[in-house]
Amino acid sequence: MASRSFFCIFLAIGANAPYATSRTHDFGFGLPCALGYFPCGNITKCLPQALHCNGIDDCGNQADEDNCGDNNGWSEQLDKYYALYHETFSRSVFEVETYECLLDSVPAECLCHGLELVCDDANLHNVPSVSSDVTMMSLKWNLLRSLVADGFKKYQDLKNLYLQNNKISTVSLHAFRGLYNLTKLYLSHNNITFLETHVFEDLHKLEWLIINDNKIKSISPLTFYGLKSLILLVLMNNSLTHLPDKHLCQHMPRLNWLDFEGNQIHDLRNGSFITCRHLTVLVLRRNNISSLKENSFSTLQRLVELNLSYNPIQKIHADQFDYLIKLNSLSLDGIEITNIQRRMFIPLRNLSHIYFKKFQYCGYAPHVRCCKPNTDGISSFENLLASIIQRVFVWVVSAVTCFGNIFVICTRPYIQSENKLHALSIMSLCCADCLMGIYLFVIGVFDLKYRGEYNKHARLWIESVHCQLVGSLAILSTEVSVLLLTYLTLEKYICIVYPFRFMRPGKYKTISILGLIWIIGFVVAFTPLINKDFFQNYYGTNGVCFPLHSEQSENTGAQIYSVVIFLGVNLVAFIIIVFSYGSMFYSVHKTAITAMEIQNHVKKEMTLAKRFFFIVFTDALCWIPIFILKLLSLLQVEIPGSITSWVVIFILPINSALNPILYTLTTRPFKEMINQAWHNYKQRRSPGSKSSQKMCGPSFIWVEMWPIEDISSELTKSAPYRDSLEGSVNTLSARLDLHT
Repeated sequence: MASRSFFCIFLAIGANAPYATSRTHDFGFGLPCALGYFPCGNITKCLPQALHCNGIDDCGNQADEDNCGDNNGWSEQLDKYYALYHETFSRSVFEVETYECLLDSVPAECLCHGLELVCDDANLHNVPSVSSDVTMMSLKWNLLRSLVADGFKKYQDLKNLYLQNNKISTVSLHAFRGLYNLTKLYLSHNNITFLETHVFEDLHKLEWLIINDNKIKSISPLTFYGLKSLILLVLMNNSLTHLPDKHLCQHMPRLNWLDFEGNQIHDLRNGSFITCRHLTVLVLRRNNISSLKENSFSTLQRLVELNLSYNPIQKIHADQFDYLIKLNSLSLDGIEITNIQRRMFIPLRNLSHIYFKKFQYCGYAPHVRCCKPNTDGISSFENLLASIIQRVFVWVVSAVTCFGNIFVICTRPYIQSENKLHALSIMSLCCADCLMGIYLFVIGVFDLKYRGEYNKHARLWIESVHCQLVGSLAILSTEVSVLLLTYLTLEKYICIVYPFRFMRPGKYKTISILGLIWIIGFVVAFTPLINKDFFQNYYGTNGVCFPLHSEQSENTGAQIYSVVIFLGVNLVAFIIIVFSYGSMFYSVHKTAITAMEIQNHVKKEMTLAKRFFFIVFTDALCWIPIFILKLLSLLQVEIPGSITSWVVIFILPINSALNPILYTLTTRPFKEMINQAWHNYKQRRSPGSKSSQKMCGPSFIWVEMWPIEDISSELTKSAPYRDSLEGSVNTLSARLDLHT
């Protein structure tokens, strides 16, 4: 949010840099719009919620992109202060050479202009001693370890005190005694673990208290005794585990802005904010809050901004926000709202900005003009597939995958010279790969069905039986394909590297292995549908129903299961394939170099290397990106949802689309079959041809990996030379022949 970014800048420079200007939304102009639609300024045109604040001028007069900044709460007054501070700071920087120092006894390590003292990064171990009329003291980036009693007592005119980035671990009870005019106090980025009660009792004019990035473990109402003018309290990134049971703001009657982001608060008591009646901004982002009491916010009727993002909240009561009648901004980002309903947000009539974990939730707050996110990278408000490229290529990839595999299934039985058991394995692989094409086809169909109004059906879709089944189909295709490729690779490996051990499976063993692979695939794919309590909505994490789980899921069971599949089974299978092809190539290299002349040996080996390379390369292209994504997700790296959609539509189907080419269409038996069919066709077209014409039959070597032109050249050599090599070549052929 814009306000958050400004606040970070203001904390970083240690100044009072506030938020952007607060604005009000004018939706009126007498133009009535349907629920979920908002007017384009003063023209008679309404646009849906999704098109407002999306960075595109859909209205034509920029009205849909106006007033999009989330500038709520105390930001307007911070703006005024920041503008004044920035002007003063700039003037002091440019006039530093001529601006006369009015302080006495200024340390050599410090700078002085007027009544302001700057001792940043001066290696100071103690508070420097200067004249008592100093109004601003900056001691940032020094080596202060403690604030002793009465350390600032003589500086009663001090208004701004900057103590960030020291090593302060202890603060004496009377450390700030006498600072009756102090308005801004910064204690950020130190090692403070505890604050005494009444430690701030003399700071009656203090307006800003910034104590973020320390190690404070607990606070009480008496910690802030005396802060009757305090407006802003920031305790970000400390170690607070709970808030006081009641009366937190008892001694801070003017408190407007309260920030507890990045602590370890695990619950909210009903009485914690009962005295915070003037609070306008409450930030509880990134804590450990798992539940909310029904009346947690009932007394915060002036609240304008509430941020609960990234808490493990399991349930939100339907009337949770009923009392927040002035709320403009509500952030629930990172929260899986299992019981979400429109009733939760109806009372929030002034709400202008709302933030969810999933864009599908925006349908439950149609009266809010700016709802984020607009997309999860895969789907958008309008379409199941957000990108036009994805919407086109889901059909292209589906058609290529289905056609290629169905073609192989239909033609493979007609290859007469092939080992039938191997053909059965290849057809089984094609069936598995064809399921991936069917999966993409179904996604394309539902994308068409929901075109232009996906958000109305998004939640029903991801929770539907159709989504669960189509996701299961994708995993079934993926896992069976991986296991079959591993089996085929091991079969080749055994045949080539151990040719005389009679380890090749027979008919019944082959059928049993193929059946076992399919059973494993079905178990892996459909187990998440059996145990809903453990896996929850395993396949419904995104619009394409593929359980990549690239983000940190609250469902630990689903996350572990996904890791076991993609970083366990599939990674091991990929390593086996790479190792096996490497060993096969090395074995062929050692055998072939003794059986052939060097020139032919090099040429054949290069051809074989290219084929092995493309098989391994396509496997790597398919699986390495997925392995990387899973590793990054385990490291809690945020992964854009758009990457998941590209993986599902372009990366995963690579093997399914190319396997027919690599394992059938470019192999020798298939080429021989095509040659035979072409020869027979020409014979039928030439009835006068001699009946004794030589038929095009299969060669004496059926090597799936070996180039046909090289074998033909071998057959044209002279008979004596051919006879001398026949024994060696036949030995090599026996090792390479995968089907005979």
